[in-house]
Amino acid sequence: MGTKKLDSNAKEIRRTLHNKEWWFVVEDMVLALIESKDPKHFVQHMKQASRHS
Repeated sequence: MGTKKLDSNAKEIRRTLHNKEWWFVVEDMVLALIESKDPKHFVQHMKQASRHS
């Protein structure tokens, strides 16, 4: 198992290889994709919204 950091437009996206699959840190992906100031809060809000749908 290996861990690497990706640089997406100067934003760090952590990932790890597990069982021949890449796993990414969701908060890093959110930060890179939507430039949220608080990606952890955004992820929590999305979890709550998905529970109520």
